[in-house]
Amino acid sequence: MQRLHLHLVSDSTGETLEMIAKAALAQFEGAEVVRHFWPMVRSRQHLDRIVPELTANPGLVLYTLVNPETRLRLEEHCRHLTLPAVPVLDGVTAALEHALGREAHGRPGRQHLMDEAYFSRVDAIQFTIAHDDGIGWENWEEADIVLAGVSRSSKTPTSIYLANRGFKVANIPL
Repeated sequence: MQRLHLHLVSDSTGETLEMIAKAALAQFEGAEVVRHFWPMVRSRQHLDRIVPELTANPGLVLYTLVNPETRLRLEEHCRHLTLPAVPVLDGVTAALEHALGREAHGRPGRQHLMDEAYFSRVDAIQFTIAHDDGIGWENWEEADIVLAGVSRSSKTPTSIYLANRGFKVANIPL
């Protein structure tokens, strides 16, 4: 069986890149893939630390880098090493630019902003934890969802999942 070294290079957490790689790899059952994960690559120095690994373990490079200099440098290294390098978000970003009639911001990690939606999710999680298993009944009316069920029916994990989606949840044992 052929072994593939898969290098995942990101200028942010790399979470998006990992999910894309995982989804694509699911189509290749039994493939032997060695993942090399490189998050927060935002400078020439960060990138230069990766090159020895690319040289020692040649394979496919998937990347999400928005800084033009960092992208160009990675692409040059890959060309020099004759490694395929795939900018996984470029097609989607280009289609969105065309559809919206404007250019992308080109800043890494924009999906992880601490904006109003983020703080709303934090509030929902705090509310949910404070209203787990019948606790805090005095203000259940503030809940978006009230789960009721018998013991050991996964009310708490379901509540936490929903809270991560921004819902204030209270759960009550029957």
